[in-house]
Amino acid sequence: MATFLYRVGRLAFRRRWYVALVWAAVLAAVGLGALKAPGAVDEEFSMPGIESQKAFDLMEERFPGATADGATARVVFIAPGGEKVTAAGNKQAVEEAVADLGDGTQVASAVDPFQAKTVSKDGSTAFATVTYKVGAGDLTDASRTHLERAIDQARDSGLTVEAGGTAMAGEGGPGGMAEVIGVAIAAVVLLVTFGSLAAAGLPLLTAVIGVGVSMATILALSSALGLSTTTGTLAMMLGLAVGIDYALFVVSRYREERAKGRTPQEATGMAVGTAGSAVVFAGLTVVIALAGLAVVGIPMLTKMGLAAAGAVVVAVLIALTLVPAFLGFWPNAVLTRRARKSGRIEESGETGAGTRWARFVLRRPLPVLVLGVVGLGALALPATGLQLGMPGDEAKPTSSSERRAYDALAEGFGPGFNGPLTVVVDAKGDADPKGAADTIAEEIGSTKGVVSVSPARFNDAGDTAVFSVVPSTAPTDEKTKNLVTTIRDERPGIESGTGASYEVTGTTALNIDIAEKVQAALVPYLIVVVGLAIVLLLVVFRSVLVPLKAALGFLLSVLASLGAVVVVFQQGHGAELLGVEQTGPIMSLMPIFLVGIVFGLAMDYEVFLVSRMREAYVHGESPAQAVTSGFRHSARVVVAAALIMIAVFAGFIGESDSMIKMIGFGLASAVLFDAFVVRMAIVPAVLALLGHKAWWLPKWLDRILPRVDVEGEALSRGPETEKPAPDTTPDLEPART
Repeated sequence: MATFLYRVGRLAFRRRWYVALVWAAVLAAVGLGALKAPGAVDEEFSMPGIESQKAFDLMEERFPGATADGATARVVFIAPGGEKVTAAGNKQAVEEAVADLGDGTQVASAVDPFQAKTVSKDGSTAFATVTYKVGAGDLTDASRTHLERAIDQARDSGLTVEAGGTAMAGEGGPGGMAEVIGVAIAAVVLLVTFGSLAAAGLPLLTAVIGVGVSMATILALSSALGLSTTTGTLAMMLGLAVGIDYALFVVSRYREERAKGRTPQEATGMAVGTAGSAVVFAGLTVVIALAGLAVVGIPMLTKMGLAAAGAVVVAVLIALTLVPAFLGFWPNAVLTRRARKSGRIEESGETGAGTRWARFVLRRPLPVLVLGVVGLGALALPATGLQLGMPGDEAKPTSSSERRAYDALAEGFGPGFNGPLTVVVDAKGDADPKGAADTIAEEIGSTKGVVSVSPARFNDAGDTAVFSVVPSTAPTDEKTKNLVTTIRDERPGIESGTGASYEVTGTTALNIDIAEKVQAALVPYLIVVVGLAIVLLLVVFRSVLVPLKAALGFLLSVLASLGAVVVVFQQGHGAELLGVEQTGPIMSLMPIFLVGIVFGLAMDYEVFLVSRMREAYVHGESPAQAVTSGFRHSARVVVAAALIMIAVFAGFIGESDSMIKMIGFGLASAVLFDAFVVRMAIVPAVLALLGHKAWWLPKWLDRILPRVDVEGEALSRGPETEKPAPDTTPDLEPART
């Protein structure tokens, strides 16, 4: 591996113009393909194997066109204090507003609340439902403006008017400001780390090129492969993250090799042969984690994982080819200013911060280990009370119209009104479909926790009925979940008196089913991903204990970050500091995203840090000296990479959307815990306590495992790696080879 990549690095250095032109041609080709390809579709979310999805599929089959996913807006009218919306003046204002709402060019219908009887019992609140002919993503600015103008005119009459629904969602919010801020912070961190604008800019440039190739490819294939507009979100996030990391490690190793007196070409070959080997295996662990998302059984999540895995592969290829090509164009520009001016490249000293920290841990391994494990364990305890769900408008800030509309409906119609259940009755083959549907509706209506049941609506064939059930509790309340379970558990008794069957669906039931399925899939996902990664790390480190330690450390950091998320977003401790106005269940897909993304980054840090320790150990250093050497060469770069990721993820905490806050906080916390507590403290402490045993491998396993030279041992023996005199090529001119 190391020898092959060494040759790749030298070839890319020598043929830098060809390499650069090839990548430019690839970017141009996929970019042109993205421009010519049909637009990406808005994929419908589906989760095979759950009752809510089965019921929804049955509705689509028996009620063709009725489940069309056109955008909707629920406009809520609230009378001034002490008045009723049914009063003459208020009623006229509401009717005029509804008529105005129905005049939009993309509007399919606007239902008058007085005709639909959607007025609260006390007469203080009413709502009108506006349905559009197109989805929320296809609404024009003119339609959104028309909706807002109609609402403002109704407010001028003295009514309080708020609106929620999919039509109120904007077209992208801040428009990638979090990524822009993250890249800016990354540039500062890289500049401080390397002390060179070129060294800081090269990883950013190559990462952006990699993301451009990946995203253009996804767009070009979106129509052919059925990829949705959201498929590339994870690919962009991870492509940028690992793209910076991988280039960062290659450039850092290049500077080390130059400090040893090697020529630019030789230093490039050595950097790609050693750090590049670590990049390959780190990339494989990330690909395993992302491809493993298929275990969850959500088609959209599987596509997102595979698309992101493709972006990681592109990042690895760029680190192995384009980065060394750029080093060939500007071989001295990535060095420090002092090195460029003096023409002398001094090798790094022995008393850096990484060395001092490693020696501190080696002197006190047991206290450091106990403190790290106990601290993360304490943070992980709240994760035992994790409640999964899908926060809705109730989690939005009170400054938003959606949240105020949600609160007004809950106050006027009851907390369960915002999350009704939909019951689908399949009476096909029953002699009396109407009687069967009425019996089922009556039985469900008498269930404790049900406020009301709507009249059943039949399809044209008369063999399928649908009715709504309004719970007495809010959609995210645990009692609502228990109600859904009760209605389903009582199904055999209710169906026995009829010849029909029923299933429960609706947004609330769907969210409950998704949470249960994700929670059940989390353990198998961890087993598959961590198991495959342990096998891969066995090959990399040729040790039994080091991969096990890496996996256990990752689990500890993930559980600690989940515990921190529960403390803030579910229990509400410190929520005000982050601008979280409403606590509730944790987003269902949050744990899966957290595990997948953080596992990849954690294994990056593990491979880059411990591979340097393994390299030193293989070359004859004692276990303690090897730990110190690993930190001396890699600690600063690992810290810089972790700080960049924390800054990128923490940028999302400033967003107004509660779910985005949650994701940003969870990912930033996980990287913080894993990089600085697990990799920088627990890992060296464990290695110090284990000594030579850390690198033990049974002989029978040693014979089975393939030998992959990640440490570059073959390079240190090879004739090609003799140290020539230092190269003094000007930094603005390509090196002569």
